[in-house]
Amino acid sequence: MTGPGAELARRYHAELVGPLLSERWPGLRYAAGRLGGGSDVLGLDDDMSADHDWGLRLTLLVEPELVNEVDAYLADRLPCEFAGRPTRFTLTQDPVVRHRVEVSGVDDFVASRLGASEVVPARPVDWLTLVGQSVLEVTAGPVFVDSHGGLTRIRSSLAWYPNDTWWYTVAAGWGQVSEELPLVGRTGWRGDEPGSQIIAGRLARTLIHLGFLLERRWSPYPKWLGTLFAELPGARRAEPALREALAARAWHDREEALCRAVEALYCLHLEAGLPGPDMPLEPYWDRPFRGLRPAVQQSLHDGILDPEVRRLPAGIGSVEQWVGNPAVLASSRTRAATQAAYRAMMGAADPVRRG
Repeated sequence: MTGPGAELARRYHAELVGPLLSERWPGLRYAAGRLGGGSDVLGLDDDMSADHDWGLRLTLLVEPELVNEVDAYLADRLPCEFAGRPTRFTLTQDPVVRHRVEVSGVDDFVASRLGASEVVPARPVDWLTLVGQSVLEVTAGPVFVDSHGGLTRIRSSLAWYPNDTWWYTVAAGWGQVSEELPLVGRTGWRGDEPGSQIIAGRLARTLIHLGFLLERRWSPYPKWLGTLFAELPGARRAEPALREALAARAWHDREEALCRAVEALYCLHLEAGLPGPDMPLEPYWDRPFRGLRPAVQQSLHDGILDPEVRRLPAGIGSVEQWVGNPAVLASSRTRAATQAAYRAMMGAADPVRRG
């Protein structure tokens, strides 16, 4: 999917930035694309997007020793305007008026977005520190040229989790559902409809994230979560039920709709070849509520072969299943600190418990 911002960036490179580079460095090997932050990277920018941080933006990846020279050269040679738009402007996080061709080395750019020291994770816990939005800032946007191939190789390597790590995150997602699904009815039964609605909203968010996991797709930051969920070929089957759950006025209707969403996503779970019982739901003890069958999670944990993944604590999942604050997860400046705290917590937590 591409929007007007990506098309503007393509023209900017093809008609101005690329020719300037060829003039100064004939045969230069580099990568150029519209990567990083911004709705246009996801192809979701519209007329409203142009009110800030939108315009002539480009990511240009060169050999590290050329970064400063290329940046200074563009600062000197770029005209004031291109395609009727200024080439120099401020960003929300940078009030300096300057050109917005982000010049970097490939590894430095990827590491800065992921908040990690390695551009491709080496261990399961390293994969689990990745935030979906941070990976999309590397992999989602269009690449117009990659003459040295390094960016393309990294994007391919970041396509998705290793299999056992994926199973672990799916198990954690179902674990979150198991913890809160019965509470929708329990709070409502006590007459606390606002509390029931709040829990239903949390569950809807959990189920949407689980849909991305089951589709093997990195999830974006909250603004575009529902938009991209509705485009997932299998998971979107749960969307009507989620809408009903969020609109329901009574807890019985809310719980029933959430259960239908769970069943829709569990069909996708089985279609993806993941292990589990035939049906995901069961009565919650002797109470008039529904719960998730423990075998849904247990089957996934039992099928994990990687000893490093098997040692991970059950139910925590990835860093974005652990932390829900978008101000933390959406900022490349805070990702590294969050990942360090996550690693420390994972190392201190109890290992996976098996029945």
